[in-house]
Amino acid sequence: MKDENFFEQVRAVARQIPYGRVTNYGAIARALGSAQSSRMVGWAMHAAHVGPDVPAHRVVNRQGLLTGKIHFGSPHEMQRRLEAEGIKVKNDKVIHFKELFWDPQTLAAG
Repeated sequence: MKDENFFEQVRAVARQIPYGRVTNYGAIARALGSAQSSRMVGWAMHAAHVGPDVPAHRVVNRQGLLTGKIHFGSPHEMQRRLEAEGIKVKNDKVIHFKELFWDPQTLAAG
């Protein structure tokens, strides 16, 4: 039950990632006060990618790599979704990652 609650918290944060922006697993974990849980965030995203209400395609690794792409059914689907939002991807990496990065800790500040 504890993991399910954490997974829902992860999905709640992911739902707030703005269109055309990306974040990473570690940033979500830190925003939830569990900085060492980035792998658990990854598992939550793995379980969420099929739901239309959770933009799991906007969650990448700390370098901007599309490490979760294998969970989207097609090896190009995650990139397709990002590019549909105007996010450029080259060699499975978000171009201008630092500029497009959204920090979920801003939720607590705002």
